[in-house]
Order: sequence, then C-alpha cells, then structure tokens
Amino acid sequence: MTPWLRGVLLLLAMCVAAPQARATEPSPVLGRWSVDVSRLPMPPEARPKRVTFAFDAVEADKWRIRVEIVQADGSERISTATVALDGSTSAIAGDTLEADAIAARLPQPGVLVLALGKARVPASTRVYAVSADGRHLVETATHFGADGKAVMRMFQLDRAH
Repeated sequence: MTPWLRGVLLLLAMCVAAPQARATEPSPVLGRWSVDVSRLPMPPEARPKRVTFAFDAVEADKWRIRVEIVQADGSERISTATVALDGSTSAIAGDTLEADAIAARLPQPGVLVLALGKARVPASTRVYAVSADGRHLVETATHFGADGKAVMRMFQLDRAH
C-alpha cells in the first residue's frame, strides 16, 4: 500500500469515526439557563423576578428538566420532568398550569425539541438552540391561539454560572 493510499484511508477512517466521537460528548444544551426578564414583552410590574431552566443528564438518553419561575409577587412555580430523548411522553410534576405532559428529542447536540401537552391535548412546541459561542439558548415557542392562528415567540436565555 502506497503512503498516499494509506493517508487517504486514514483520513476516511477519521471522517467515519468523527460523528461517533461527537455523539458521546455532552450536549451544549445541558446546564442551567436564565431568562433575561427585562426583555420579556410585558409591563415591568407583571414580569417574573426570575426564570431558570436546568437540563441535566441522568442517563445516556434521559434528561431531567426543571423550570423555575419566581413571580413578581415572590411566589414560585416549579415544574420538573425526567424525559427520554426518544420522543416518548413523560409526565410533568409540580406546576402543571401550562402543561402536564412532555416529549423530547435531541436532533443535534445543540438543539432540543419539546412537545408539551395539557389534558391529552397539544399545548405547545418548544425548540431550544444553543448559540455558536455556547453562551445563549434561544427558545422558540409555538402554539395556536383561541382564534386558531399560530403564535410564535422567541426568548433568549443566558448560561447561568
């Protein structure tokens, strides 16, 4: 085998192995994120004091998701779920005002897609995408309003330290 052919085969082997190596790296979505509440589209007095999301790996393909909202009056709304990343449905514990069921998929390491339901009816879809620098998480939330029209909102979360 010539050195050139050996080099081409080595390069080909590295290209084939690279996606597998990346698949074992933790997703950049994992960690704790906070919403910049000053940017929420509501009057300042109605804005929550704090909104945080935590995404923690509990098994290879299973995550714990915790959302904590501290309302303007100081009351707390906390929702938690442990979800498989295969799209199967899991129950949400705690505050289920918005949703009581969740399904999750991680189509790419930096993108998380959630489907939320309430009383066995679709509630919303959330797509989370990590910025290239890993410092921000953009949430795109979609649902249908009472008038039947699609509503889409985007929020930026910052990585909490």
